[in-house]
Amino acid sequence: MTGTELLAGASPSVQALAVIGIVLLEAIALYVGYGAIEEAVGSTVLDRLANRR
Repeated sequence: MTGTELLAGASPSVQALAVIGIVLLEAIALYVGYGAIEEAVGSTVLDRLANRR
């Protein structure tokens, strides 16, 4: 569910713009989230992989 079912009476153009906006917000949230995770544990993981020999 994307939340666009709340726009049942809206025109298809408005529904399409709502879906595009929701997808854009999800992409931004994932970009920021994965960036924060990489910043927090990235160097630790790379160090362990490099010293695993």
